Amino acid sequence: MYKENGQEIFVVDGHMHFWDANPENWRNEYGEGWIRCFYDFHTALSPEEYVWPFEKYCKYGEDTLINDLFAEGYVDVAILNSTYLYEFYKNGFNTHQQNNAIKAKYPDRFILCGSFDPRAEEAGLDAFRQMMEDYPIQGLKLYTAEWRDGSKGWRLNDPWAYKYFELAEEVGVKNIHVHKGPTVYPLNRDAFDVADVDYAATDFPNLNFIIEHIGLPRLDDFCWIATQEKNVYAGMSVAMAFIHSRPRYFAEIVANLLFWLGEDKMIFGSDYAIWTPKWLIEKFMALELPDDIKEEYGVDITPEAKRKILGENVAGLYGIDLPIHREKLSQDEIGVKLAAGA
Repeated sequence: MYKENGQEIFVVDGHMHFWDANPENWRNEYGEGWIRCFYDFHTALSPEEYVWPFEKYCKYGEDTLINDLFAEGYVDVAILNSTYLYEFYKNGFNTHQQNNAIKAKYPDRFILCGSFDPRAEEAGLDAFRQMMEDYPIQGLKLYTAEWRDGSKGWRLNDPWAYKYFELAEEVGVKNIHVHKGPTVYPLNRDAFDVADVDYAATDFPNLNFIIEHIGLPRLDDFCWIATQEKNVYAGMSVAMAFIHSRPRYFAEIVANLLFWLGEDKMIFGSDYAIWTPKWLIEKFMALELPDDIKEEYGVDITPEAKRKILGENVAGLYGIDLPIHREKLSQDEIGVKLAAGA
């Protein structure tokens, strides 16, 4: 919980991971290349005091995660996104099975996202149904550039993808997180293009498409789509990290999102453990848009907008009743420890 001027701000980390990039889990040189690319983002954009050793970055463990998010990072609830990458990692990089282990220990602290890959076709539909039966899946995380059996990507408007969206609607999963942002070695940049969002959002108006990383470096394309598609939301992970290294660039991103989408469709995400939420949230709460940007775009970032972005918007998408959930969190293991140390 973040407190500002006596006010409590409920924080939902809309995009984070619990990965295993231990060298023992690398399947090939791409496993190493992937995590080193992540580490380059980490070192380039983090404040110096928040940079980790590479060995810790590869596998940081449960205790570190709980401390960074909930004890020090102001987060109340975190959305565990799944990124499988079985072609690069023997046991997967960040699977819903692995994530569920920590979700089971702290059920009110985490929202668990599963996934699908339409290239699995009919067999994948059966696996999707089984995943929904076996795990407390509340959302999906899609990775359209993931490699699979020689294929180097897929599109949201693929006919088989539509069959999975239909099944998601059938089983009551409404929130679809989609990586549409910077490429990660060795994946292909073009496979993260945002054009297919336009098709899927139009054809599935009852689903919410949370576009993680706001399409960067295709921000203009994303904004033109999201302003007309009312079920498209701006997941701000990755963009958030520029608040330290390139604050004016970040201010321009925020102004664009406020101008095109408005404060009700913007969602905070730390992208943990690429970055830790503590410094991102502190700097975001201190953010003031430069006067010339406010004048050009005709927008400002208000305290109310910050509250919505940090938690209220995505809590609404997931049906979290904030007063009831605050009470639950105050009584779980983490909440009791935090209260005792306060």
